[in-house]
Amino acid sequence: MGNDISFPRQQARTQRFTVGAPRTFAVSSDGARVFFLRPATATSRANGLWELNTATGVERLLADPAQLLTDPEDLPAEEKARRERTRESGAGIVGYALSKDATVASFALSGRLFVADLTSGAVRELPTQGGVIDPRVDPTGTRVAYVTRGTLRVVDLDSGDDYAVAVPDGEDVTFGLAEFIAAEEMSRYRGYWWEPNGTRLIAARVNNATVQRWYIADPANPATAATEIAYPAAGTPNANVTLHVVSLDGTFVPVLLEFDYLNDVHWSSGGAPLITTQTRDQRTRRIYSLAPETGSVTELVTETDPTWIEVTGGAPAWTPDGRLVRIVGSGDEYALQVGDDVVTTGLQVRRVLDIADDSILVAASADDPTQTHVYSVGTTVEKLSTEDGVHTAIRGGDTVVLASATLDRFGVRATVGAHEIESWADTPVLKAAPRLLTLGERDIRAALLLPTGHTPGTKLPVLMDPYGGPHAQRVVSSQNAFLASQWLADQGFAVIVADGRGTPGRGLAWERAIAYDFAGATLEDQVDALHAAAAIEPDLDLSRVAIRGWSYGGYLSALAVLRRPDVFHAGIAGAPVTDWRLYDTHYTERYLGHPDEKPEVYDSNSLIADADKLSRPLMIIHGLADDNVVAAHTLRLSSALLAAGRPHTVLPLSGVTHMTPQEQVAENLLLLQVDFLKQSLA
Repeated sequence: MGNDISFPRQQARTQRFTVGAPRTFAVSSDGARVFFLRPATATSRANGLWELNTATGVERLLADPAQLLTDPEDLPAEEKARRERTRESGAGIVGYALSKDATVASFALSGRLFVADLTSGAVRELPTQGGVIDPRVDPTGTRVAYVTRGTLRVVDLDSGDDYAVAVPDGEDVTFGLAEFIAAEEMSRYRGYWWEPNGTRLIAARVNNATVQRWYIADPANPATAATEIAYPAAGTPNANVTLHVVSLDGTFVPVLLEFDYLNDVHWSSGGAPLITTQTRDQRTRRIYSLAPETGSVTELVTETDPTWIEVTGGAPAWTPDGRLVRIVGSGDEYALQVGDDVVTTGLQVRRVLDIADDSILVAASADDPTQTHVYSVGTTVEKLSTEDGVHTAIRGGDTVVLASATLDRFGVRATVGAHEIESWADTPVLKAAPRLLTLGERDIRAALLLPTGHTPGTKLPVLMDPYGGPHAQRVVSSQNAFLASQWLADQGFAVIVADGRGTPGRGLAWERAIAYDFAGATLEDQVDALHAAAAIEPDLDLSRVAIRGWSYGGYLSALAVLRRPDVFHAGIAGAPVTDWRLYDTHYTERYLGHPDEKPEVYDSNSLIADADKLSRPLMIIHGLADDNVVAAHTLRLSSALLAAGRPHTVLPLSGVTHMTPQEQVAENLLLLQVDFLKQSLA
């Protein structure tokens, strides 16, 4: 792509420079082959399934969507919803499953089921009973399970027989799918799990009958009926989730366990199936082993915390020799525990990546939270990633695929020993030059970006560009993380990105400092970061300060201009939460408690009552098709502002969800924001 294209257009067209990059890696158990997704050609946008021979470094295209589909993609509604939860914006093959010996792969294309023989390279379509969601080949490679219209079905690969193993018993019931809360807030995107020998499955039954209904309309197309969604807002009922062991012979065994939240299920050859649950207040986590024949459970561990217990990735799980692997709070650290032993110190363990006989791979941060490295934890702890940056990995046998992002290099580099998997992602037309800083008495991690070629001594208006809330970290040692911020800086701003209290990577106390106090802690840290940065960089003009953000960052931006107009002179709030009673149960109640028990907390963290305080320019942007932070947040704040006689700007985006994936929308959003900021700070 030539340099005549603008950065906003390039970023939108390339989906933030992810199109063309290899992704979704898997390694065969013998380490001989690495599988991954990447477009079939350098000019295609649709992902194909690829294989890398680790001995030779030769890459082979196994499945090309252009050869398998003759019509444009037509996704089932359930698949569209699943992709919104996973923030999946790719095309073609976006996920796949492998048999244990990596001889068979299953995947969906346009709601149709395909299997690939990974030995011969042959790919064939299997007829199904409806649009296919989440197809997964069983570990033995003889059958594929999938979900259609809420029914969990299994196809025999030899005979082609397709039969239902779990059928909904009500119009609000599904089998084999993750409920909204699990997918949106727990990173659990699946609802069924194969037994290692491929003869049974554990299936989640989700009943949404008690969940309140909301309706997402498309005002730009009044003839289109509103979409009904089951949305469990804070303080309202969640979906009822139960587990069942279903056998291929039709046996159906209920799991004798009640819970508020199902975090995960783990079924491996290392031991009995593991079930991890949370109470609704998230202060208790219980881990059970399951007897599949009877559905009875045995409680293995109960963990409690006076604030909350974090949902962890990759654990709890078994080691091959039957020891329980967990990520636990140990002092102020997230530590790895194997059996009865805490086996890491000095690290903030973020995720378990792989569990083998002699070692466990984890992603963790040491003393610098902007960096995440891969460690092998066995009899000793060995750091596998050597470059400063953000790293993750996947392993099979002795083969490790290391995916690495650094500050001095675009994109993510995927290496397998001496081989580098080629990326066809675009090179951005600009390069970010962030100065990573540690600011103020709380050592807030921040990045400062000045215009390219800035002349020292020239005063610059300041733009705070945070997310600033739980679960998301913006200040990381990765070039691509700062590209949009650098473009904004090049429009004539000094841009500051700051990760305050509540953001991950800094330990338990740092994350829990926001309990019951979104508005106080996160806003205070943005103010402190601004003033501390100005003490270091004299070219920051504190008489012209703006703030912009999306989602929690949108909440923080509106909050800033409403409550600290002495500091912030303009704000752009994208898809902001404005009343936490309108946001979902698992996220909101974790941090603010139950609204019936702590109504004063919800009141003090809401923006609605602050409407009459607005004295600065505020632009609010919201996708009308957003089913995560619904447009009611913006409309209610706008109504309150109007009632208080406070002028403001609202930019409604017809047909746009929380992700704003549309190319022209994403490009023009950046351009309109810059125009608004320049006028507001002039």
